[in-house]
Amino acid sequence: MAITASMVAELRAKTDAPMMECKKALTEAEGDMVKAEELLRVKLGSKAGKAASRVTAEGVVTVSMAGGVGAMVEVNCETDFVTKNDSFLALTQAVADGIATGNPADVAAVGALPFSMDGFGPTIEDVRKGLIGKIGENMSVRRFKRVDSGSKLASYLHGTRIGVLVEYEGDETAAKDVAMHVAAMKPVSLTSAEVPAELIERERSVATAKAAESGKPADIAAKMIEGSVQKYLKEVSLFNQPFVKNDKQTVEQMLKEKATTVKSFTLYVVGEGIEKKVDDFAAEVAAQVAAAKAG
Repeated sequence: MAITASMVAELRAKTDAPMMECKKALTEAEGDMVKAEELLRVKLGSKAGKAASRVTAEGVVTVSMAGGVGAMVEVNCETDFVTKNDSFLALTQAVADGIATGNPADVAAVGALPFSMDGFGPTIEDVRKGLIGKIGENMSVRRFKRVDSGSKLASYLHGTRIGVLVEYEGDETAAKDVAMHVAAMKPVSLTSAEVPAELIERERSVATAKAAESGKPADIAAKMIEGSVQKYLKEVSLFNQPFVKNDKQTVEQMLKEKATTVKSFTLYVVGEGIEKKVDDFAAEVAAQVAAAKAG
């Protein structure tokens, strides 16, 4: 069975495992997604379960594009239920539109932008406070990106949980395809040279530990480590990734073919990096039993 880029993307989203590991697992499992996921968990241990088990806050990502200016915003709330609420969705769109037109300096300044709804106003902050009282759940603007550089802009929203904003010159379809690719494959930079140093160091330390376990001589171990780091740099940089619609070419090759230049991209995934408090009921009961016995 042919292993497609979209299958690799799906497995990567489920497990957070490296792209090539996903492809290997799918090949070994002959395209069986469940079996491939199992193979990865055995091979990579807890690392593969990271994305699936991570607890994150709820919310939505919204985009606003008008007159050559683009804005993308993440607005958080406490439960998934509120992300379907019409008033909450109207507020998030108003925030995105306000950022595009009002150019606030930071998140704190977003609240002062003009907006009225449901009898609340005249600012976004007034509406936010009003909806908190009405819906009974906290909500907050977490982060935003505004682009007004004179370049063309393309965006992609995967539901309301993943948003991508791409700054480009050239072909609109190619740019939209890149935005969709970014949402699926989640690169961290445009090129290998721009991958953040802390991510490279993290990868290097993992590779060093693996090389030490292998018991290979120092010179071979050093080559193994360098090879792992170089492979990682290719996997996480946009231009080096196999294009999700045609993995026979890289994103860079596809863009060259379409005479298109991507200058920057921004990727937001709802709740990324936010740990939401989860009550451990069993631990709570055990603590109460222990306290009762001690008492």
